[in-house]
Amino acid sequence: MFWSRLGSLNALEEHRRSRFWKQWLGRWPAGADTMGRVYARLAPNDLRKGLHHLYSRLKRNKALPSIDGLDVAVLDGHETHASYRRHCSGCLQRTIHTEHGEATQYYHGNVTLQLLTHTELRILLDLEPQRPGEDEVTTATRLPARVLADYPRAFGWLLADGLYAQAPFINRLLAHGKHALVVLKDERRELYQDACSLFTIAPPQKGKYRSRRCRWWDVPDLTTWPQVHAPVRVIRSQETYRVKRQATQKVESMTTEWIWATTLPAPQASTEQAVRLGHRRWDIENYGFNELVNEWHSDPVYKHHAQAMESFLLLAFLASNLFHAFRLLHLKPQIRPHKTQRYWVRLIVCEFCRDTLFANASSP
Repeated sequence: MFWSRLGSLNALEEHRRSRFWKQWLGRWPAGADTMGRVYARLAPNDLRKGLHHLYSRLKRNKALPSIDGLDVAVLDGHETHASYRRHCSGCLQRTIHTEHGEATQYYHGNVTLQLLTHTELRILLDLEPQRPGEDEVTTATRLPARVLADYPRAFGWLLADGLYAQAPFINRLLAHGKHALVVLKDERRELYQDACSLFTIAPPQKGKYRSRRCRWWDVPDLTTWPQVHAPVRVIRSQETYRVKRQATQKVESMTTEWIWATTLPAPQASTEQAVRLGHRRWDIENYGFNELVNEWHSDPVYKHHAQAMESFLLLAFLASNLFHAFRLLHLKPQIRPHKTQRYWVRLIVCEFCRDTLFANASSP
């Protein structure tokens, strides 16, 4: 269903008479309702073992190269769907103010961990569903506890949004010998204020990120965040680039500013490395959530049951990881250029559906 981008269990059931299933499974697949009931009783940890097996094979075959000697992962939260009517025992709730008054909205959320590499291959390692009554950071604190036990050497540096700039979360990583790089946004923090004061004194170093001209400040060994059990390093990147406006065709100069906090000492990662990795936090949005939602149809509620939704998402992770590993590592480089991901998806669909019409016509 995910590989052929069908988007629903009912669409999968339409192809159940294809001879493809006889060749692959030796029998016809179950119907849509049965699939939903099965996934509601499926053990998600068994699917996690499948994800771990794939990671182990790729790691053993040296298909997951580090980024400049650093093993990096990125963490972020995602909401899969929202509804004002349908809900289950695992739904989260929030009050939405509308023009017709207040309304209760039900939704599901999770925190996802993605492994980054020096190549185009990115691996979705695991997710943790957000439980009713807890916030995203609490869920994110629970996820590394399991991931660090299952993947103790998968990453040494974790990228996260400013929401995760909280001492308990960073200290849990430090206790396992891992470091965090988080966006620093809150101007009320003493760490932020002290770092900005030092930025006005220390001269910046010039640098370049992609086509952007940059000025970088790097202030190490700050102790004004005493709740964190290690000195904190604050990095600021002021980036200037040119934008051509579509409406007026005029070229304008734009300047953006980023500030990150990390526990990784300067000798282990230069300012340039930290800035480049700080920007790669968006990989989980662009090549994780957006691709899963828009290309893999991972957000539809295939079965409104908390365990079923977790299992379907983990299966989407496994399908995505296998697809990208096959495309980037198995297919010869000579045939990959000028062919999009959707080209290979269409080939899968052709193989899947090639005899469905004739099978349906001959069935009683």
